[in-house]
Amino acid sequence: MKNPMMKVLTYLKPYWKPAILSILMLSFSVIIELQIPRLLQRIVDEGIANKDLWLIGVTAVMMVGLAIFDAAMSIGNTFLSVRAAQGFAADVRSAVFRRIQSFSFGNLDRFQTGQLIIRLTSDVNIAQMMVMMGLRMFIRAPLMITGSVLMMYSVNAELAGIILIIMPLTLVISGLFVWKAQPLFLKVQAKLDRLNSVLQENLAGIRVVKAFVRQSYEEKRFDDANADLMKQSISVHRFMSFLMPFLFMFINLGTLVVLYFGGQQVIQGTFTVGEILAFSNYLLSSMFPLIFLSMMASQFSSAVASASRIYEVLDFEPKVQNKPDAKPLGDVSGRVVFEDVNFSYNPEGGEPVLNGVNFTAEPGQVVALLGATGSGKSTLINLIPRFYDVTGGKITVDGVDIRDATINSLRSHIGIALQEPILFSGTVRDNIRYGKPEASDEEVVAAAKAAQAHDFIMSFPKGYDTEVGQRGAGLSGGQKQRISIARAILVKPKILILDDSTSSVDVETEALIQEALETVMQNRTSFIIAQRISSVLKADKILVLERGRVVAEGHHKDLMETSEIYREIYNSQLGGGIRL
Repeated sequence: MKNPMMKVLTYLKPYWKPAILSILMLSFSVIIELQIPRLLQRIVDEGIANKDLWLIGVTAVMMVGLAIFDAAMSIGNTFLSVRAAQGFAADVRSAVFRRIQSFSFGNLDRFQTGQLIIRLTSDVNIAQMMVMMGLRMFIRAPLMITGSVLMMYSVNAELAGIILIIMPLTLVISGLFVWKAQPLFLKVQAKLDRLNSVLQENLAGIRVVKAFVRQSYEEKRFDDANADLMKQSISVHRFMSFLMPFLFMFINLGTLVVLYFGGQQVIQGTFTVGEILAFSNYLLSSMFPLIFLSMMASQFSSAVASASRIYEVLDFEPKVQNKPDAKPLGDVSGRVVFEDVNFSYNPEGGEPVLNGVNFTAEPGQVVALLGATGSGKSTLINLIPRFYDVTGGKITVDGVDIRDATINSLRSHIGIALQEPILFSGTVRDNIRYGKPEASDEEVVAAAKAAQAHDFIMSFPKGYDTEVGQRGAGLSGGQKQRISIARAILVKPKILILDDSTSSVDVETEALIQEALETVMQNRTSFIIAQRISSVLKADKILVLERGRVVAEGHHKDLMETSEIYREIYNSQLGGGIRL
């Protein structure tokens, strides 16, 4: 598998110009800084030794000029590296978001919402920081080390040879720490995922928490996740804390070697005080970047871990995709056929949720689905727009296997009102025409009237321009469901799916919606899942499901005579009070 870090870093390609320019500025900065110790040597050996104030002054001016130029190069490097890193992060976030948008329901079952949020935010921010630090410090460090070593050789090759024994030991120790730290940081991010998931669940279900007086339980659950994250973070940093003492020990050892052997050469007259000063500066210039790299070892390990998590999302192939030869689905009449359909959420050995489902929905028919919870009703309708793909058999629309049609063209013919209505921040009008942004105000109002939503919308001070809070905050469950139904109706689909979409409305409103839908459903193939049997009595075809199989099929009157399961459902809800 391609290295995750290298895979993620490919998103830096569009910003190669500012990245290269920042590296060039960084190189100039390093070259300038490497001249400073030599100038200090000149001041000591030639200026101070000869009491030449003019030489000292000229050299000092040169050092100031170089410092100003160095500052300009450093500022330019920072500006350009930030530009490249921020652009990189924006592109990675967009790529991850687009990949998530391409996921089927099966893919989304794999990742928790909290995990995806952390990968889009925290993990990308960590990778971005590493890119920025790389263009500023990670490249600077090896350049400074290399340049300092060469300058040490130019000052005193014999002494430089002794020092180079210490540097490999420093690199080996730093490398071992980075290698050992990476899996520990992966665990930290996993703990952060868990904490975020607990927080998100609590905030999303805060009303339920309060209703059932479970604040103490939720506080303990959060505290446990928070404590796990804290313990793992402490464990990582405790491990990394051993690195710095080792490195400073090597730096002190190197300084001692320079002073001892360099001092001997000064006494013998083969080495000057200025040279030993310059050599010591180059030693520190070579060792301190190693310290910095070691200090950043934890961040680097964290960045590699984050890149792996980002790459996991980017590399995760959508389970439902267009075939290479898929063609757009043209105008359809809405004939839907299930042919020996099987489905399992875990095709590699999981128990089938649907088994041998066969039925035909003719154009314009209303097909109702009844059955106990877990019988496979919602799963069945989720297969029609290819939220999941069948694991056996096939589904056709007007004789075309839906897997042979492009996904967007298939779904453009389908309108859906889900069991749990999801609304977005924006106005009521925007939510209704979410699936058809170009819809006129007249079309929006017509759809709202059909869903029995117009009256309560007009009761708001701003009517259709009323702002809807996140996930429909401020609206009742019934209001959200009616807006959801209006949204499905507006796209004028040939296939309409209503997944228990009247469960949050009262019986009177349900009756009004059903009356309105009778007109809306004309010339459309409609699939209805309902808990109330009164909602499906007039359906053209009723399918009774049990454990993933269609155990009865027909009109209400036929099923009352032929299906014991259907009669039990009918009698349990209506007690024989309604006869058609």
